[in-house]
Amino acid sequence: MEEKVKVQIEFPIHASPKMLYNYFGSASGLSEWFADNVNSRGEVYTFIWDGAEEQAKVLSKRSDNKIRFKWLESEDDDSYFEFRIQVDELTKDVSLMITDFAEEDEVEESKMFWENQISELKQLIGA
Repeated sequence: MEEKVKVQIEFPIHASPKMLYNYFGSASGLSEWFADNVNSRGEVYTFIWDGAEEQAKVLSKRSDNKIRFKWLESEDDDSYFEFRIQVDELTKDVSLMITDFAEEDEVEESKMFWENQISELKQLIGA
């Protein structure tokens, strides 16, 4: 099995951390921009795109700051995807940091996927 590489992308977003967290820290928030529909039962979230379902488990969560998921179907124990809010101490600028893992030949594809999703999010919150 091919080793996956860590992909980290920073998206500056004009929104308060609390407001931003609402869009990725809950199933209802995620279903507004990340997938067609998202349901959660405890720590397991079901993401639905075009009728296909994928499940992810919440590995860790910190209110108004970050949430880390692991795809249940992933055979790679070290891979996960994470949304984390970073606030610049001086300027107070808010960024959404995305961490994901992709196979080496899929890194650009992964970045494009996140850029598309985050532009949806930005439109939604008018950022």
